[in-house]
Amino acid sequence: MSFLICVAALALLMFVAYRGFSVILFAPIAALLAVFLTDPAAVPGVFSGVFMEKMVGFVKLYFPVFLLGAVFGKVIELSGFSKSIVAAVIGFVGRERAILSIVLVCVILTYGGVSLFVVVFAVYPFAAELFRQGDIPKRLIPGTIALGAFSISMDALPGTPQIQNIIPTTFFGTDTWAAPILGLVGSAFIIAAGVTYLEWRRRSAGDEGYGENHSNEPEAFKDEALPNPWIALLPLVLVGVMNKVLTWAIPAYYGPTYNLTLGHADKPLPVPVTPLVAIWAVEGALIIGILSVLAFAFRPVSEKFAEGTKAAVGGSLLASMNTAAEYGFGGVIATLPGFQVIADALKQIPNPLVNEAVTVSTLAGITGSASGGLSIALATMAEQFKTAASASGIPMEVLHRIASMASGGMDTLPHNGAVITLLAVTGLTHRQSYGDIFAVTVIKTTAVFVAIGFYYATGFY
Repeated sequence: MSFLICVAALALLMFVAYRGFSVILFAPIAALLAVFLTDPAAVPGVFSGVFMEKMVGFVKLYFPVFLLGAVFGKVIELSGFSKSIVAAVIGFVGRERAILSIVLVCVILTYGGVSLFVVVFAVYPFAAELFRQGDIPKRLIPGTIALGAFSISMDALPGTPQIQNIIPTTFFGTDTWAAPILGLVGSAFIIAAGVTYLEWRRRSAGDEGYGENHSNEPEAFKDEALPNPWIALLPLVLVGVMNKVLTWAIPAYYGPTYNLTLGHADKPLPVPVTPLVAIWAVEGALIIGILSVLAFAFRPVSEKFAEGTKAAVGGSLLASMNTAAEYGFGGVIATLPGFQVIADALKQIPNPLVNEAVTVSTLAGITGSASGGLSIALATMAEQFKTAASASGIPMEVLHRIASMASGGMDTLPHNGAVITLLAVTGLTHRQSYGDIFAVTVIKTTAVFVAIGFYYATGFY
């Protein structure tokens, strides 16, 4: 019975997310309903002592990353840099390689720190124009954008500043550059398999063409003066470089602990630095990226900065609170007797890396969120993963990369917020385009096990 209560709570959260209801509202409802069915008297204590503590703890750690990432993406958009990068990549790769061009643009923007939601809006008009000119079915656009924006630059490429690559650092004591070889192997597999699949879908469409009477069609792309693409790329490069530099410099300067002595405090306040290095490094890199955009494009950005940043702040608040609510939900579920049944079942998977990958991917799929599923899995089972890995001589960097990559696999089920947004922006339906998004999801999930196999075969990470 206790197991069924946990499953029912997870099913309820998945159902309301799929139906478009707010996870912020229903995550505590689903969690506390499970507590009520287990022990009604425990509901107030669990809400204040577990759910709120977990949710607030997540916001405390990660909200600045969400906020700075959203602001950086917005100034990149307002400056015209995103359009310039898109146009330059298309010109370099060639319009005849429309699918590869759009995939590479999405990878560059997201790896440079631009929010994947911003990338969807920025890239879609160009994708529509290229697909129209190339007589490629419009229904393939969501799968193409998903391959570029929701895949390797989100969680596989070493150093990516996306939240899915940051969350494991606080559990495993790693940095965002953990296990770079495994990340690159997985990335190569995803891009090769993904582009091959989409090109096959393009060829199998025959003479279907772009199609007519589509919804949300963007205006035809107009030739306009765009910023120099090398200048447009500079802020993205700076974010990547400074992330690496600060990852090294912060612990070298502060040491493992910083004693804060401000005002007339009777004794210093110790601030642990080691668990926060990756977060501080990404935050510092994003700040430098924002300042560099302002330095090169102050006039166009300043004209719409007030309204643009309001939208960015609103989006970051919603995204962070959604994930924090799911994190609180996971903390509550982990206290229930039924969760121990789930944990014991997952423990039966003997290989620690496969165990971690299956656990993270399953929870990401159930919650419809890579960061949410990853947070729930690590909040409840990180110590178990670490113990099993240590017993097998597996470095924490490998645990980090496998967990991060696994979170971005089955998360893109139909109820995923990014999938729903992508289809809404492109004016397509699940029936028309979700099959290709799911194919990318399967490829991403397979890539995790390719990376695990590579590690055991070579020992390289």
